[in-house]
Amino acid sequence: MQVSQAIPSSPMELVTNSTGATKIVLGILVVLSLISWGIIFAKWFELKKALRITRAFADDFAGVPTVDRAAQLARTDGGPPARIMERAMRFISETTPALRETSERSARFSAAQVEALQLVLDAETTTERDRLGKWVTALATIGSVSPLIGLLGTVLGVIDAFVGIASKGSGNIGAVAPGVAEALIATAAALSVAIPAVFAYNIFAARLNKVEGQLESIGSEFIALMVREGMI
Repeated sequence: MQVSQAIPSSPMELVTNSTGATKIVLGILVVLSLISWGIIFAKWFELKKALRITRAFADDFAGVPTVDRAAQLARTDGGPPARIMERAMRFISETTPALRETSERSARFSAAQVEALQLVLDAETTTERDRLGKWVTALATIGSVSPLIGLLGTVLGVIDAFVGIASKGSGNIGAVAPGVAEALIATAAALSVAIPAVFAYNIFAARLNKVEGQLESIGSEFIALMVREGMI
């Protein structure tokens, strides 16, 4: 009867009766879980909003007749496209077009200047991706490290269980099972932290790729718009 009373009957009792090393591991996993879910909720709404704004601007940009109208549209919509367009307009205002005598206008941007503009747009696109992807890589780190931390807790728990068995001189299943179950709690907790983190990381990485692709398309369309307007 005493043995049956000593056996934990629920996961909470396993955690309560666990060793100090297991509790430390579980505490670390709780902290990682809180960080992970905080990043997930924050980035879920941020990336969803950024993707919605970028898609809407890309659709509206297709019908824009002039560069100035495109810049005005970007300022109205805000978000990553606004910063891309702001950088492009700043480049245009700060760069003196190479003079070429034509029947339409005497100042156009040269091929080298257009190439420089493309590099500027690519750099700004990368900056926007890095800004939106801040803390996303932390999810991948948590997803990969948590199982290892859980495994450490499990190994320490199993070692402690076998040490206790050896010291008490009891090797029956009733004596072994509680210690092993307590050790496996760390693995279960680690998986509950790692699975949502990895799942969210893959979703966010896909959204970042979509936003980056849309911004690159906007940059290419902007240069095409400059060609149609006679600036190149």
